[in-house]
Amino acid sequence: MKNNCFAYTLCALCFLELFAFSTYASSRQEDRSFKVAVCDWMILKRQKIGSFELARELNADGLEMDMGGLGTRDSFDNKLRQPYFQQLFQETAAMHCIEVPSVAMSGFYAQSFAERPDYEALVQDCLNTMKVMGAKVAFLPLGVQCDLNKHAELRPVLIERLRRVGELAVHQGVVIGIETSLDARAEVKLLKEINSRGIKIYYNFQNPLQNGRDLHKELRTLGKDRICQIHCTDTDEVTLPNNKRLDMQKV
Repeated sequence: MKNNCFAYTLCALCFLELFAFSTYASSRQEDRSFKVAVCDWMILKRQKIGSFELARELNADGLEMDMGGLGTRDSFDNKLRQPYFQQLFQETAAMHCIEVPSVAMSGFYAQSFAERPDYEALVQDCLNTMKVMGAKVAFLPLGVQCDLNKHAELRPVLIERLRRVGELAVHQGVVIGIETSLDARAEVKLLKEINSRGIKIYYNFQNPLQNGRDLHKELRTLGKDRICQIHCTDTDEVTLPNNKRLDMQKV
């Protein structure tokens, strides 16, 4: 990764080439097997057309787009259902040579995936948006209301629902990456229980770092076949080069 990319961003996403960008290397960084992108909402441009130009200025390879706000409404505040915005976003991404490897459902940080009756329609909306932008990964955070360390009683319904949306992802030839509060060994167990090729782990560095777990050991435990993307972030207090508890060279 280029140091200047980290110098200007609060967070980045590492996309394992196998899952997120097929099997080709970055045109700007041919000596590595992954690409780096930024999240549109983390650069304060959620579903804004200017996100592509800014991502290019940051020397990123790609942009993770968010589905828009959710709250208690029936659907995401998603512009990409409209043909006009579909064409506009496609053309602008191409103009700036920015790929869209993933689409995020960040609304589930606060909403309960286990309790929303419309969960399947919401995920399908995301899958449709991915198809528009050529993305291969959907980001699904299980959030505070589905924290399995605090709400173990939700495990059966979560497994059932994740298996169902995993089938939708497999049918479309994509992957849904889940972020949980579990440690790596517990995530391996969870994936085995879900038993779906369409569900993998979206690994966020902040989770082990905040909870005093060994980040490098967890990456080895999960392995590349269980991780679809890595969210290279900690807190918003410092940029990555100044983070004393995150050794990116060792990672």
